[in-house]
Amino acid sequence: MPQSLKKHLWFVLMTLAAIALPLLLRGKYEWLLHPVVVIGISTITVLGLNLLMGYAGQVSLGQAAFVGIGAYSYAIISTKPGWSPWLGLLVGIALSALVAAIVGVPLLKLRGHYLAMGTLGFGMILQIVMVQWESLTNGTTGIPGIPPLQIAGFAFSGNRMYYPVAAAVLLSMLLAKNLIDSRVGRALRAVHTSEVAAAVSGVDTSRYKQQVFVLSAALAGLAGGLLAADATYIVSDSFGFHSSMQFVIMTVIGGMASIGGAIFGAAAVTFLNEYLRAFQEYSAIIFGAILIIIMMFFPEGLLLGLGGLGRHIRLPRRRASSPPEAKA
Repeated sequence: MPQSLKKHLWFVLMTLAAIALPLLLRGKYEWLLHPVVVIGISTITVLGLNLLMGYAGQVSLGQAAFVGIGAYSYAIISTKPGWSPWLGLLVGIALSALVAAIVGVPLLKLRGHYLAMGTLGFGMILQIVMVQWESLTNGTTGIPGIPPLQIAGFAFSGNRMYYPVAAAVLLSMLLAKNLIDSRVGRALRAVHTSEVAAAVSGVDTSRYKQQVFVLSAALAGLAGGLLAADATYIVSDSFGFHSSMQFVIMTVIGGMASIGGAIFGAAAVTFLNEYLRAFQEYSAIIFGAILIIIMMFFPEGLLLGLGGLGRHIRLPRRRASSPPEAKA
């Protein structure tokens, strides 16, 4: 097998699985495609957080703000002037990256808890802008009637939204995997391990932190545009602190340095949200407890943590019975 194909075998297998999934879910199981779409959109955002938190070690509690920028860009461009939804998707990605490049200059000078609080404040400010700029965002009313993505008159609405979302997830994972396997990925891991040691070794820590912050925001903007296209209605409440914490929990559950774990984390929290609908008043407490437990006992993520736990558990072996003594 050629080395290049062997290196990207995982991508080939995931592509084949993505193609086969709609065929396997035909008929009475076709309704499962929509939860898969929701999980895929969240996965794109989690991949960005994975690069930012897991590899660069920079905490962000305002990622939902960039998802909101992508969603509102898509919604406004495709409804108010009636331009192509694809243009709205591209503008959402570019605008999210631009805003991240601007706010990242002061924010990324902070470290640890201060950086977390700074990103949290940015997210809160942006949500207020979404509410107060009524002439553009319709305020608390939101933007309804958002058109879906289309190609030559073929609308990706309903379960058809699976195809652009699956393509976006696969390309985002390929981008993230190639990035962490490159020189940039090694630099990000060095920054995560020790920013001072990385700087002494010649790594431009400020530049790499800025770049990964912008990339994570661009992925969040992509997810926001796809979210608007799928939901056909958006409102500012969907892009607040609660959503940002959900993305962080997805990242932690899947593993902060695990590209494949992004899918698992997104799926786990998405299904957990459905089961906790009856306890919605206590959902923040429940998710907070889950986050604490994962960080304390499974810092590498739930999958790797449980796998490691299984290796340390040894079932007691039955002692072999000794042969009876020979009688004289």
